[in-house]
Formats: sequence, C-alpha cells, structure tokens
Amino acid sequence: MDFSKIYTVDEAQKKLENYCAYQERCHKEVKAKLRDMRMIPEAIDTIMVHLIQHNYLNEERFAKTFVRGKFRIKKWGKNRLIRELKFREISKYSIDTALKEIDLDDYYKTLDELTKKRIAQVKEKNLYKKKKKVADYLLYRGWESHLVYGKLNEYIK
Repeated sequence: MDFSKIYTVDEAQKKLENYCAYQERCHKEVKAKLRDMRMIPEAIDTIMVHLIQHNYLNEERFAKTFVRGKFRIKKWGKNRLIRELKFREISKYSIDTALKEIDLDDYYKTLDELTKKRIAQVKEKNLYKKKKKVADYLLYRGWESHLVYGKLNEYIK
C-alpha cells in the first residue's frame, strides 16, 4: 500500500467499502486500516458510520462468520473463540450470539475426533505424560477443561 497517498473522505470510503465487501471485518480492523491511510479522527468516525449504516460493517455478522469459520476449519473450542473475539473488541452480546451458531452435537463430535486423532499422533509410552500432551494441545485450541479431561479419561486408561 502506498502510504504517501493522501485520500479524500470519499476515496477512503470507497476503498473501505471494497475492503469490507471482500470479507467480513471487525470495527478494530477497519479503524486500523483508516489510521494506516492517515485519516483524521473525524473522517474515521464519518466513514465508520457510513459503513455501519450501509451494512458493510456489522459486528454481529462478523462474529458469527468468525466463529463458524474458525470452528469448522481450525477446530477451535469456545474458550479460544471467545478470547480471539474479545481481542478484536467484539461486544459480549455479539460473542454470545455468535457462539449459538455452533451446533452442540457438532461441537462434541469435533472434540471427540480431535482427541482420538491427537492420541494417535502422540508417541509417548508414559500414560500420564501422553494424557498431559493431548490435554495441553486441546486446551491451547480453546476446548473447555472439563470436556477435555472427560474425553481423555474416556480414551486413556
């Protein structure tokens, strides 16, 4: 990106419309992009309002898309999803709404598959060490500890 270019509010607005239309964005990302374009705070506010009013920017829609994608593709658990959304300054309401996008049967089935796959990958003879390695992996991915340890006790005896 050419940082030396000076943008008018209209040019910046058009650029950000395209940026938001390409993929869902959170408010924090869009503000950062506008600051990178050296827009003044008043222009940033004006453009943000425009993007929200014209539905280019929608926090709840972003949160839902984010949750569905990261759960389906990266197989993240709820703790990781919540942490990442909070980092992006998404409201508690939008986070709670987005988490409802995950079907509970899919959630438990995914944890089950992930646990079995990881148990097979970990080449550790000591059962306690093996259990710890698998647990650390699943906890890092954001799965709730009570679910993780429940699964591990089911599979590693």
